[in-house]
Amino acid sequence: MAHKIILDTDPGIDDAMAIFFAFQSPDIEVLGLTTVFGNVPVDMSARNALTLCELADQDIPVTKGVGMPWVGPESTYAHFVHGDDGFGNINVESSKRELDPRSSAQFIVDMARKYPGEITLVAIGPLGNLALALRLEPELPKLVKGVAIMGGAAFVPGNVTPVAEANIWNDAHAAEIVFAADWELTMFGLDVTNAVPFTPDFLKELENKNEKLGGFVNKSAQFYVEFYSQNRDDRVCFFHDAMPLAYLIDPSLFKIQSGHARVSTDPLNKGQTTVAPAGTTASPLWLEAATINVAVDVDHDRLRQLYLDTYAK
Repeated sequence: MAHKIILDTDPGIDDAMAIFFAFQSPDIEVLGLTTVFGNVPVDMSARNALTLCELADQDIPVTKGVGMPWVGPESTYAHFVHGDDGFGNINVESSKRELDPRSSAQFIVDMARKYPGEITLVAIGPLGNLALALRLEPELPKLVKGVAIMGGAAFVPGNVTPVAEANIWNDAHAAEIVFAADWELTMFGLDVTNAVPFTPDFLKELENKNEKLGGFVNKSAQFYVEFYSQNRDDRVCFFHDAMPLAYLIDPSLFKIQSGHARVSTDPLNKGQTTVAPAGTTASPLWLEAATINVAVDVDHDRLRQLYLDTYAK
């Protein structure tokens, strides 16, 4: 039976790759895309999600969600990584489809109530929509199957500051709420996503497997490759956002470690995800923290092949 998911996203080049991967997989049923600010402003995020659905011939709800961090000013966004349009400046025509009128948080709550215990929330952007959904429905952790996020850095440096990864840093107070909730949360952070570089040959092979969707990823990712290849001897990019989806399909790809986790919200360490592995501390301040699962290793070759095989379906 396919995994029912809600994909919370801020498209975004690697978001596009992940969304198409989810659409192509027979093991995943996408109930809707809920959008959030992050890589791009939330209005662009929502429009980009509609465009991706149209390209993939998917008629599913798309909602617009949180456009600001839980605390603090508006984000400055990552146009230098994803381009002015979020898709590497390839001038794709935007969809004219209509958004679902509900907020992203309300959609999450509605679907969780409709399918109690069946839905995995897969969040690949900042966590404001999930935090707001928890405020709308405090029983949400009992209504969902689990949560899988792309974000954080447990045992490696951050990519925005020395300690913080972008999705968590963008809305650290929201992440603190989500990490503390009483649900099974599995984190796919820079520990694994930065360990798996993808070369232009992989992008070309994606296009060979799927001319339309893989071709879109290949074309849009050229901007992405330029960003990631700065100060390197090779040309690569990183598809961070597809990893939580790969885990749903084949958990054996990953090595998972559990531990007590906290998210820092102070100005210096904002967005830091600190994990105390099980059995490594007796401090009450840490033992009181929620336990999460953290991906700490991944089989690169098998992951790459899963992406290619799924795009070919």
